[in-house]
Amino acid sequence: MSNGHSTWAPKVLLLICLASQCNAPKNNRQQVSGTTPVLLAGDTLEVNGIKLCWCPPGNFIMGSPRNEADRRPDEDQVEVTLTRGFWVGKYEVTQGQWKRVIGKLPGPLTADGGAGENFPLYNVNYAEALAFCQRLTELAHTSGELSKEWHFLLPTEAQWEYACRAGATTATAFGNTISNLQANFQGKPYNTNEGGTALKRDAEVGSYPPNAWGVCDMHGNVVEWCLDWYHWKLPGGKDADLSEVKGTMNRDSTFSRSRRGSAWVDDGWVCRCAFRQRFEPDRRYDHIGFRIVAVQK
Repeated sequence: MSNGHSTWAPKVLLLICLASQCNAPKNNRQQVSGTTPVLLAGDTLEVNGIKLCWCPPGNFIMGSPRNEADRRPDEDQVEVTLTRGFWVGKYEVTQGQWKRVIGKLPGPLTADGGAGENFPLYNVNYAEALAFCQRLTELAHTSGELSKEWHFLLPTEAQWEYACRAGATTATAFGNTISNLQANFQGKPYNTNEGGTALKRDAEVGSYPPNAWGVCDMHGNVVEWCLDWYHWKLPGGKDADLSEVKGTMNRDSTFSRSRRGSAWVDDGWVCRCAFRQRFEPDRRYDHIGFRIVAVQK
């Protein structure tokens, strides 16, 4: 148990979610059928060696306000309702986890990207990241660690930003500033003169403080693939999901998937929760990785 969050047995937790639809108030661990506790934000479990944090259902404002420093025009705010809770990877998927689930790494390692079991996986394209999710689902179903009503996917943009904010309404999960004491990026800190040393390379996952829900490295380290196609306008409404709807066309008539987060190569302003990026799904780079979510089918 750490950061005030509880760790529970995976099969018990997922059955609890299915029974209750995870609609309990965030700050009150109620009882299901008089005996079973309902999950709270930040509760954790481990499936196939991958640590996950619980994100409860809820409403939030996605995007950035017009007065946020260094905002971009594709961040106009929308209201989002997530009607079902989900599990998000506590860390970015690591090289060690990829080798255990898939085998051979999808792309070459680099000096700046780093090599090691606990370094984030990188040089992975969108389809390969989805293939990892599918294989992990198969393994977890077979082992009984994951209910058949659940599966692993990449997060939608809405799920990603919701998990990144962890209840925060500020520019970052740590307030309206961010420095190298809180995230791995190499450029100028955001809205602060606070110190810290830029590594100018990847760091092992979990090297920096978690957000309020226990999730690490949503700011910095590697940029993360999201499930959605990139649309200039953020998706709002209930359970926003643009994974099946192609959006804004690139200049060369191709389409891009969304990426979220920031990387060790970026400046601090890119670490803002609302910052968005696009990338053609077949491309890869040594500062692009991913994290997973477990969601109900």
